[in-house]
Amino acid sequence: MQTLAICAAKISSLFLKCIGRGGSLPGSIALKLDHEILNKLDFTGPVILVTGTNGKTSTANMIADCLAHAGYHVISNRKGDNLKAGITTTLLTNASLSGRIHATACVLEVDELNVRHILPFIPVTCFVVNNFFRDQLDRAREMEQLIETIEDVLPNYRGDLILNGNDPNVVRLAQKAVNSHVYYFGMEKNKYSLKNTSEASEGKFCPECGHKLNYSFYQYSHIGKFHCSHCDFQTPELYVELKNIDLNKQSFTCDGHTFRQPYHGLYSMYNCAAVCAVCKYLNIKTDVIEYVFSHAPQPAGRNESFNNYNHTCILNLVKNPTGANEVMKVIETDLENKTICIVLNDREQDGTDVSWIYDTFFEKIMNKQTKRIICTGTRGYDMALRIEYGGYQGDIEVYDTMEQAVSKSFSFPEKVYVIATYTALLPVRHVIVKEMGL
Repeated sequence: MQTLAICAAKISSLFLKCIGRGGSLPGSIALKLDHEILNKLDFTGPVILVTGTNGKTSTANMIADCLAHAGYHVISNRKGDNLKAGITTTLLTNASLSGRIHATACVLEVDELNVRHILPFIPVTCFVVNNFFRDQLDRAREMEQLIETIEDVLPNYRGDLILNGNDPNVVRLAQKAVNSHVYYFGMEKNKYSLKNTSEASEGKFCPECGHKLNYSFYQYSHIGKFHCSHCDFQTPELYVELKNIDLNKQSFTCDGHTFRQPYHGLYSMYNCAAVCAVCKYLNIKTDVIEYVFSHAPQPAGRNESFNNYNHTCILNLVKNPTGANEVMKVIETDLENKTICIVLNDREQDGTDVSWIYDTFFEKIMNKQTKRIICTGTRGYDMALRIEYGGYQGDIEVYDTMEQAVSKSFSFPEKVYVIATYTALLPVRHVIVKEMGL
């Protein structure tokens, strides 16, 4: 059945390409034919698995680029097909009929809930975990339940762990991975660090004994330097620590070398820290990392800028309170007058529970520079109500379609910020490009 499953995946993938489509269907077909197909594959070189609530796509893609520029032949699910069927598609379409993977390295982004379906079944060299936040409660459930699904498969894992040492919910994984060596990455205290935080925070209690966690400082949300008030659970010694953080220059130092990060925001620095940790682990030179950071493509909707002779528009994806709060911080630093357009959908891929908007500090953008906030999407009125409850004093408008909302946003002279949830991102991006004549 192995050969038949691989053959079916290849043929169905080729057919989809011929009609201009892709996706995870080839993997689904293969798994129907042989549900143990992942166990039967033969890998050469490092296999790196990357997960986390925020930043896993950017992190995985930069790691893949570093390996490629270091001379590896890399395969990766770069387009974000990070469920079991999508990962199976990536692997089988790059395999011989005997199951040998045509690559000297694999870098695979995996959805947090799907780690249990992947990690035990392929020979993972190192498992990279960036962060855990509350996200899509209707699908992922409470964060504690999600983490437990990963902890359950770690006792038999024999590869290494590369973990965010500033996230207590990530650090706890090391306790379950009894056969693994653990490498931690993180960031030193800097001028952007906070003594206290009012953001939605899951890292309040020790995962070992249940007592309160005390923080020396916070970077954002529950990410920072912590120690338990009762036991010895604390921020571990860091294998890689970013220092001299400068968000204006988008720069930091790591092991004495200065890098410029490709994306905005303190939270994006952790993606870079994970990349630096993996490269140090694999003995990849700093000039390779520097090249990849300086040439990293801007992902669609991650502070993506559009410009014509009339307008500037910045597009951002939001998926959960922590990621949204970081977007709010970036917008807050822009002191120019602006119009903000928010597209809130509640489809399955967005998460049907939109109560997370009340854990997001939209108040950060409710200042005199924000001249108006325009809302749309399947839950546009809910978004407008959240803005109203936040005490915003400017104009709040709601439109039935994103075409109407974007068109109205561009009818004013100010810079436009568009904030969109997952299923709205690409459609609204298309509308922006059309509206701006790009």
